[in-house]
Amino acid sequence: MSRLLLCTDLDRTLLPNGPAPESAGARRAFARLVAHPQVRLVYVTGRHPALVDEAIATWRVPVPDLLIADVGATIVSGAAGRWKRWTRWDETLAGDWAGHSPGDLRDLLTGISGLTPQDPSRQATFKLSYFTPVETAGSVVAQAVRDRLRAAGIGANVIWSMDETAKTGLLDVLPAAATKRLALEFVLEDWDYEPGEVLFAGDSGNDLDVLVSPIPAVLVANADPSVRTEARERTGSAESASGLYLARGGALGMNGNYAAGILEGVLHYYPEWSGLLEEET
Repeated sequence: MSRLLLCTDLDRTLLPNGPAPESAGARRAFARLVAHPQVRLVYVTGRHPALVDEAIATWRVPVPDLLIADVGATIVSGAAGRWKRWTRWDETLAGDWAGHSPGDLRDLLTGISGLTPQDPSRQATFKLSYFTPVETAGSVVAQAVRDRLRAAGIGANVIWSMDETAKTGLLDVLPAAATKRLALEFVLEDWDYEPGEVLFAGDSGNDLDVLVSPIPAVLVANADPSVRTEARERTGSAESASGLYLARGGALGMNGNYAAGILEGVLHYYPEWSGLLEEET
């Protein structure tokens, strides 16, 4: 079997921390797959590295070979609790904020109605995280943030999404180059992987830039319907060369939610792994 770089979001993608049921044995099968010597594992998440450590311990998921954290604003490798930053990625991002510190940006955004800072543990060197209202009101807040940053000449990537479980809006402000897709492409180039050796799995709005890219990707079955709709619309454009697989369940006798959806995506794009996965389930 050829090598595989398996890249996945955490919350409500690998981690079954949403309302949908998890297939029994799905995480165990996932862990056995990524233990294969031809497979390398990357988590691509909005969590800060310390919160990834917490998730690894709580949900008993494998420690990855590399972590793209803070929605693309941080790349670290090493081991849980002893992560080492990729300073080359930090250098790539630093120019976008034109010398402004996170504190400068927080001050600039003060006073925007509906924008509430998240806990300090969810902030990072190149990421400001906020709560917003849901649905239309939240998207209005996000646009107000974009307008204020643009007026100040600051290159920023403003990502707005919804936490369906908590029924709240989430907004992250990052350097313009800090996206999951650009961070992942940086890793692929550094590690010398071609798109045809990679699979990305996600479930939410902040995964869309990778889901609709030329990188082979799977949207797990428990994803919010609005994300599925937007993904279908955007993969109909010339932006996507590979298409997008929408997990629906049935593979390996599982329901396609969370880890089961990731495995379904592996079978769709890389059927040569079917023998191993079928043995494991």
